[in-house]
Amino acid sequence: MRYLVTFCVLAAIKTLSHLFFRSEVEWVGERPDRPFRVLDRLRVVAILNHTSLYEPVFTVTVPYRFLWRAARHGVVAIAEKTLKRPFVGRLFSFIAAHVVSVTRERDHTWRAVLSRIGPESMVLILPEGRMMRANGLDANGEPMTVRGGIADILEAAGEGEMLVAYSGGLHHVQAPGELLPRPFRRLRMRFELLDIGAYNEARRREEEAIGDSFKRRVKEDLEARRDRYCPQGPVRVRG
Repeated sequence: MRYLVTFCVLAAIKTLSHLFFRSEVEWVGERPDRPFRVLDRLRVVAILNHTSLYEPVFTVTVPYRFLWRAARHGVVAIAEKTLKRPFVGRLFSFIAAHVVSVTRERDHTWRAVLSRIGPESMVLILPEGRMMRANGLDANGEPMTVRGGIADILEAAGEGEMLVAYSGGLHHVQAPGELLPRPFRRLRMRFELLDIGAYNEARRREEEAIGDSFKRRVKEDLEARRDRYCPQGPVRVRG
């Protein structure tokens, strides 16, 4: 009955987020009619502009039935060092049906993530793979780029829909290195629904036309979408 515990954890986070934060949700283009109505077609959720470990507060922007699907069929890859944190690690181990600990390498841990993707799975991923610091760079002083793992997941999913969640960032709530969050701030999120089959085919056509790899086309496309659609225009420092 793990899924019941997971759903209760997610529902509690969402309820507390309603109490302590205000949310503002937009859509790229025209808002789809009842976008969360048919959740079984939602196979991938990609959250762009990763800025804080407090990002579960964004559950405030989705309905409870989305959380129920995550509790029953969600697949999430969490950094090994995050899961080893005393409290945060325990909490993050209950944010989806299948939480897989991964390293920074493309090793057996990443293959374990891909092996969890079945016909009913909904994969939740932070494609950048690390957090942006207050200076607009990652912890190593490098620009925030999308990692290639998202391309593996899109190929494994094959069809269905991808929800791209463009985060407005959480540095105003809690930046990396800060201990306590600042409540009663506004959380901004912009969503976009994409058909995975059509999206993959478009990237493959680009691959053939440009002579580039499918993985690179996915990475560059998502980086361009992030920089175009993230609310509040997050700072991007280019090297």
